[in-house]
Amino acid sequence: ESSPYLPAPKDVRVYSYNFHSSLRWSPVEVDRGLVLYTVHFKTGAFNQWEEMNCTRITQTECSFPWSLKERRWTVVLRVRAELGQVTSDWVETDPFVAERNTTIGPPNVKNVIENSDSLLISVTPPFGSEAADFLQYHVSYWENATSTAVKETRTSSTLFKIGNLKELTLYCFRIQVELRTRSDRRLLGLQSVPKCHRTTLS
Repeated sequence: ESSPYLPAPKDVRVYSYNFHSSLRWSPVEVDRGLVLYTVHFKTGAFNQWEEMNCTRITQTECSFPWSLKERRWTVVLRVRAELGQVTSDWVETDPFVAERNTTIGPPNVKNVIENSDSLLISVTPPFGSEAADFLQYHVSYWENATSTAVKETRTSSTLFKIGNLKELTLYCFRIQVELRTRSDRRLLGLQSVPKCHRTTLS
């Protein structure tokens, strides 16, 4: 039976980065005893609470199981605190949809080849893509001396060239990923930290 004496967990929210999602909350403070937590979930398709792999755990985080990997599903989660036979009220999250609510990180820059008039850049995407994904890379670049004049280019290739550059000049660039999903939803990722490379002498 839920008890007014055991407070419910606070700051309950889903954290999701590159489609790896988990539920986190603040610990419930009590004078004595060990507080445990139980997490349930339900999907938009089945309006019925089910146990997650987090029943009577001590941690204040619960990772989504493999069964919830579908990015288009709507998922609601709830968590409660338990102390002996006493339980707190459940705290529910807002509906979560991974392909709408995840944060996409920047791509990894694998390699940069410097030429006299270009930089050849090779990247890897920040997450394993699914069959119908369309990934586009937004590339911003600028001559380091004139960082106000930023140019942009877009590509769907993981190997691309920034061309028409001056020789022996330092250029900086940063990249972010745009994901277009099966349901034609667009998700723009975080920008990478700028990387700078000097072109060679022709």
